[in-house]
Amino acid sequence: MGILNTLLRAVTWWNGQTLNTQFFTWRKGVKVGQDAGGNTYYRTSDGQRRWVIFNGNSEASRVSPDWHGWLHHTWDEPPSEQPLSRKSWEKPHQENLTGTEAAYAPTGSIRKTNLQARSDYEAWRPE
Repeated sequence: MGILNTLLRAVTWWNGQTLNTQFFTWRKGVKVGQDAGGNTYYRTSDGQRRWVIFNGNSEASRVSPDWHGWLHHTWDEPPSEQPLSRKSWEKPHQENLTGTEAAYAPTGSIRKTNLQARSDYEAWRPE
């Protein structure tokens, strides 16, 4: 790891864990589990503090509802020990894709790459 990467880790949080978080996790963290996205969840030995180390960029919407509830003390047992029951109509968790290439673009959007000529639109031309 270069000096620049080490410096970035010391002062930024959005590129992954900082050096302080890594040190705190090493000293006091007890690994509780990992989700499908590769995020790893920890708690202190007394269970008072809970946190996540993201696999990649730190984006809160990447935390599934199961783990979100555990992180915020909604339930005591983590999903790795006591999975939540699922309803047949529930869709799998998906992170917020706003601002990415995979974000929703309605029909006719200029962000769509496969635009075809529209027959229902006539551009305005001044006389």
